[in-house]
Parts: sequence; C-alpha cells; structure tokens
Amino acid sequence: MAPQSRNSDARPVRPRDGATLSARNVSKSFGPHQVLHDVSLLLAEGRKVGIVAANGTGKSTLLRLLSGSDVADSGKIERAPLTATVGYLEQEPDRRDDETVEEFLRRRTGIAAATVEFETSTIELGKGVDGAEDRYSDALERFLALGAAEFDARAGEVCAEVGLDVELLRVPMNALSGGQAARASLASVLLSRFDVFLLDEPTNDLDFAGLEMLETFVRQLPVAVAIVSHDRAFLERTINAVLEIDDHTHTAKEYGGGWLAYLEERATSRRHEEEAYATYTDQRSSLLGRAQRERQWATQGVNKVKKSGETDKFIKAFKTASSEQLAGKAKRTEQMIDRLEAVEKPWEGWDLRFEILAAPRAGAVTARLDAAIVRLGEFSLGPISLEISTGERVAILGENGSGKTTLLGAVLGTLPLDGGGRYLGPGVVLGTLAQSRSRFGAATLLDGFIAETGFVINEARALLAKFSLTSEHVLRSAATLSPGERTRAELALLMARGVNCIVLDEPTNHLDLIAIEQLEQAMESFAGTVIVVSHDRRLLESLSLTRRIELRDGKIIADAPAD
Repeated sequence: MAPQSRNSDARPVRPRDGATLSARNVSKSFGPHQVLHDVSLLLAEGRKVGIVAANGTGKSTLLRLLSGSDVADSGKIERAPLTATVGYLEQEPDRRDDETVEEFLRRRTGIAAATVEFETSTIELGKGVDGAEDRYSDALERFLALGAAEFDARAGEVCAEVGLDVELLRVPMNALSGGQAARASLASVLLSRFDVFLLDEPTNDLDFAGLEMLETFVRQLPVAVAIVSHDRAFLERTINAVLEIDDHTHTAKEYGGGWLAYLEERATSRRHEEEAYATYTDQRSSLLGRAQRERQWATQGVNKVKKSGETDKFIKAFKTASSEQLAGKAKRTEQMIDRLEAVEKPWEGWDLRFEILAAPRAGAVTARLDAAIVRLGEFSLGPISLEISTGERVAILGENGSGKTTLLGAVLGTLPLDGGGRYLGPGVVLGTLAQSRSRFGAATLLDGFIAETGFVINEARALLAKFSLTSEHVLRSAATLSPGERTRAELALLMARGVNCIVLDEPTNHLDLIAIEQLEQAMESFAGTVIVVSHDRRLLESLSLTRRIELRDGKIIADAPAD
C-alpha cells in the first residue's frame, strides 16, 4: 500500500533544499577514443547549465556519468545528500512493447523504481531484516520526494495540460502517433520531481505550445538543471551558465551569465586568442629575420676581411671585432626568440562549408494537391487543396499531431492518397531530410551512401569525412549511429546530389550548433524551392520564408505570406 502524502492536495512536492551534484576532474574514454578529459561541473540549487559541444564530443556521456548510468575512468561524481534524486531524461526515450503510457510516465519520473524500492523495504521491515529500518526510511523519503503518492491525480492534470487524452494512459506507448509520443515525453518532464534534472535534447519534436510549457517549467524549477540542447531560443530563455566541451582537448570551460553572455564572451575570448597568436608570430618572425640578417652581415664581414688583403693588423683587428659584434648581436637576438612566451595557434574545429548543389530549375509549379485526403488509422488529413510554386520558401506549422509530416508525405508521394489528386512537377528533383533519419536502414553507412549516390568508395568516404563521419562510423550499420550522426549522413546526401526542391522535417533535431549554423548558411544561398517543418525558432527566422501554412486537426487553418 502506498504511503499518504505529506500534502493533502495534488500540488507537487518541493524538492529538498540544497541538493547538489558535482563532477570533479572526470575523464572518460571509449577504447582509444577519449571523450572527456579532466571535466568539472557543479550543479547546485538554482543553477541551470547548458552543455554545448559538437556532436560526439561527450555531452550525453557527461549526463550519463552524472546520472550514475555510466562510470568515469577517473575523477569523482558526488551527490549531496546521498539520497538526493537525480533524473536523467534521455534524448530518445525508449518505447517498450509491454509498457503503457502510464507505465512509461512512472518509469521516466523515477516513480516506478521508487515504488519497487519502497515495497521491498516495507516487506523487509515487516520481517525484521537487519538494516531494514534505514532502508525503509530512505525509500519512503524518496517515494514522497518524487511525488509518487500524488502521481495519479497529477498525471491526469499534466496530460490534459499537454493535450494528451487521459484515456491514452492505458494505451501502449508503441500505439501512439509521433505527436502523441512527443506529448507523453513532455508530460514525463513536467511530472518529474527530482532534486537535480539532467535533460538531453528535451525540445526535440515539441511544438510551440510544448516549448513554452517546457521553458516555463525549467525557469520555475528551484533545483539544479543541466541541459543539452540544440535549440538556441530555448537556451537563451532558460539557462544562467554554459559549460562548453572542447572537441580538440576534450576539456571543458564554464561561462557565467546565460546564453547571450556566453556567445559574447566566447567571441571575445576567440578574438583575444587570435590577436595573441598574431602578435606572437609577428614578434617571432621579426626577430628571426633580424637574427638572420645579423648572421649574414657577420659572415660577410669576416669574408671581406679575409679577401681584402689588408696588412695593417690594427685595421684588420677592428674589422674582425665588428664582425664578431654582429655575430654576438645575432646570438642575443636568438636568445630573445627563445625567451618569447610561445602561444599556440587557436584550434580550428570542424568546418563543414556545406553547400547544396542545384539541379536545373523546374517548371512554374513544384507541387499541387487537389482536395487530397490521407487517412492513417483514426487520423484524417484533408481534404486539402494546395499549390507550391517554384522558388517559394514555405514553412508548415502546427501543433504536434496536426498532420504536418502527413502533409509532407501527401505532397511528396510517400503516402498514398485516399481521395483527391496530387501533382509533382516533372522537372522537380527532391532532396529530403525525414524526421525518422532512417534512410540508410540497417546497411553499413558506407554501403548505403554508395547505393544512394553512385559514388565510388573513396569519393563516399571523403564526403562523409567532411561531415565528421570517419572510418569509425562508415563501416557500422547506419541504424547503430547516433541521431546526430544519422542526420549528418543525410545532410551529406543532400550535398552529393543536385536538387531544386529541399524538404526538411525537423532538420535541427539532434544536430549540434555548428552543423545548424552551416545548414542555415547553405539554405540561405540555395535558390530552389524550400519546404520545411520545424519548431526551431531561430532556424525559421534565418530561412527568409515567403509563406507560412498552419495546420490544425488535419486541416489548413492559415495560409499567408511570411512577415
């Protein structure tokens, strides 16, 4: 039987005051590949730290170490008090075949494990097992702190808040649509009552309403939070510090003052590093030149004395002394070079210089739907009539589950129509980035890429390497790659092909900030048609949109020029 809550209503239990989680000089390697080196981080009450780095640099690894789901090679992970609860909400929550939505929520919030722990300790206490009283006390405290006693009441409230029908709590997670699954993941965060939160890409797949709820929740949390996110607007609105992991040294540097302060300080720091290196190289080059000239003059002076035939020993001695003085000056100049404080050249990280090759221009119309209808289970899209002209830059917007991805499938022909008609211009050459990032399937990345592009092995390896996909990645099954690695592989495919229409479905999900900036630059120079589904506010601002189409419940509710 569950214990009664200390609160009489369903209000969330406030996490205990002063809980901290820290990493001290933590290092981690996977085989010969070092991911983290001597990284330290303090998560204390009220601190909200954004963790940023290139894909594969160790952001998620650091969260796993902090959560205790992985073990560091060296250094210490400490939590205080020892009973403090740490919630690690992973980037891709696993959907289990035998798990309902309610069971998923209980597991993600830590309540399922806390309930088992409490029930086990209760039985042990009843049997008089040694140490059972302390285990029971700790289990009870954890059970109550996580809000387990009020879970049923709170689950219904939160599901209603995020737009998830309460009846779905008894439905298997695998039966949910993509939009419903995103809402369930958001609900699992909003229901959580941890002392420390570790959030890995929490904004993935959320619509604008979900983003606003998550932002409000994180801002109002009184506890420590570490966030790995690609969403620059979300970071700007939620964090008060940044930990940046260097992809060259694998060390980390902390910046205070929030996201905008981090961008400014990082730019200033980079400028100072470049100025210091330029000053050092200028000084060294100048001294080397001076030393070389002085050596040459000294050598020339000695040779002249030898060839002059001068017989006056005093004049000869004077000229020889002058040459020796020049040689002494050269030696002192070389000593000055040795005393210069060496300045390392600032590390130049991964620089993609991503470009999208353009195919010949298509006709006046890229795509058209005429009273098109698509039915997927209980969901119905349409009837929708829509025409997209060549050269338009269109954003398709709407809440999760409103039919955005389904509309893309209807336009592209990847979903059959149950009614109406579809037209895709005969000269249209499509480049697509699907939300699932599953284009290459179970084949090795290299084989799948060659099959899609017709490249020879060396060409394929060279292009994939530009996207930071090396021999470590290309010989593995594409399905085993991380979401970020799969996304970069599909971007490489866009670069390999000549296209005149690009269709992007949540393109920034799983991408690091460097790759997002490169994608934005490539899209800025692309002259073809662009159709994008995204909730990344900064990306939408950068795309120079000409049109916005908004869906609700499978119907177009707004279609207007972009502001």
